[in-house]
Amino acid sequence: MSYHSTFDCDVLIIGAGPAGTTAATILAEEKGRKVIVLEKEHFPRYHVGESLIPHCWDTLDRIGMTSRLDAKGFQSKQSVQFVNPDGEMSAPFYFSEHTDHPRARTWQVDRKTFDVMMMERAREAGAEVREGIKVLDFLEEDGSIVGVRAEDEEGKVFELRAPITMDASGRDALFQRKKKWRKRDPKLNKIAIWTLYKGAKRDPGVDEGATTIAYVKEKGWFWNIPLKDDIVSTGIVAERDYLYRDGRDLKEIYEREIKENKWVEEHLSEGEQFGEYWVTGEYSYRAENCATDGLVLIGDAFAFLDPVFSSGVYLALTTGSLGADAVARALDEGDNSALQFQEYGERVCNGIEWMRKLVYAFYDDDFSFKDVVMKYAEVRSDLTDCLIGDLMDRDYSELFEKVGEFADLPAELPHGKTVASGAMA
Repeated sequence: MSYHSTFDCDVLIIGAGPAGTTAATILAEEKGRKVIVLEKEHFPRYHVGESLIPHCWDTLDRIGMTSRLDAKGFQSKQSVQFVNPDGEMSAPFYFSEHTDHPRARTWQVDRKTFDVMMMERAREAGAEVREGIKVLDFLEEDGSIVGVRAEDEEGKVFELRAPITMDASGRDALFQRKKKWRKRDPKLNKIAIWTLYKGAKRDPGVDEGATTIAYVKEKGWFWNIPLKDDIVSTGIVAERDYLYRDGRDLKEIYEREIKENKWVEEHLSEGEQFGEYWVTGEYSYRAENCATDGLVLIGDAFAFLDPVFSSGVYLALTTGSLGADAVARALDEGDNSALQFQEYGERVCNGIEWMRKLVYAFYDDDFSFKDVVMKYAEVRSDLTDCLIGDLMDRDYSELFEKVGEFADLPAELPHGKTVASGAMA
C-alpha cells in the first residue's frame, strides 16, 4: 500500500469531467497510485464543448483513448473555417496541410458519450469513481488541505482524506470560489446562448465536419459544430447588453441573431431546433493561484478562456495530464507543499497567454487572419500551430509581434502562475 494508513487514498479528485478523469487515469494506471474521484452528477449528462482541437490528440493518446474515439464513429473534424457576416468564407485552416500526423484528423464529440468513455477509462485504469457525491468543504490540518467533507444522495455526510487533492470541479470551481481567487479577464466577460439543431445544412466533402466561426458584425460570433447523427451544436457569444437588449427570452434572442449572419441563417434554415436553449456567462477567468499546500487546480476549476478557438477540452486534458505528473512527483518526494506545483502553473499560464492574445486579436474590429498572413507569410505556420493547440513550451513572440501590428494585444496576466502556501492563508 503506497498511502499512509491515516489517508483513504493517495489522490482525491473532485470532478469526473475530462480534466479529472485524465488525471485519474494517469495517476492510477501509469503512476500506480490509489485514486478516488468524486462526481456530484450521474453520467451520462449533457455538457457543452464538443469540438476537439488537434493537440487534444496527444493527451488522449497517452491515456489510450484515440483508438476508442476512432471506433465510436464521432464526426471527423479536419479544419476550422471563418465566415464574415455577409456569408463569405475565408480559406479554411486544414490541419493536414500543416502536419503529417494522426492529430491532423480530430473529432467533434457528443459530450454525453465522450465523458462517459473518459469515466469508464479511469475506472478501467484502477481509479475509484463515485457518482452522486457532493463535496461540501475542504479539510485542513497544519495549513495543508488533507481531503474533503462530502455528502451522498441519502444525505450521509462523510470525510475522505488524502495527501493531495485535485480540484477538477469545472466551472463550479469549488476551491477557487471558497478562496475568492477568481479573476475575470478584463475584456472577455461575454455570455453564450446555444442549442442543438437536427438536419441543418452541412458543407460538402472534407468540410462536412469543420468547426465554423461566423462573425456577427462588431458584436460577437456564432459557432457551428457538426456532430454525428445529423446534429449540429450552434451557439452565439456576445456582450450581455447586446443579447439582452430586447428581453431575456433565449429562443427569441437566438432566432433574432441567426439573421445577423447569412451563412448561419442559410445553414440552420434547413434544420429544426430541438431541446433546450442554454446560457452561461463569465466566460474568461483564472484563479489567483494554481495551488496551495495539499491541493492543485486543474481544468475549468483553474482557468477558462473564451471558447472561440475551442480550447476548453484541450486545456482540461492538458492540465489533467500536467497536473497528474506534478502530483506524482510530489508524492514520490513526500512533499505536498504548494511549491511543488509552481512550475505546473507557470507552464500552463504561459500556454494560455498565447491563446489569450489570439482571442483578443479575434475581437479586434480591425483584425483579420488574412491580413497578417498576406503581409507576413512566414508566420502562417506559427499561427496555425497556435490555433491547433501547440501551446505548451512554445515561444510565439515573433508571431505576436506581427499580429500586434493589426490588433491591440493584452498585457500578460500576473495571476495563476503563483501558489499560496498555507491552505487557508
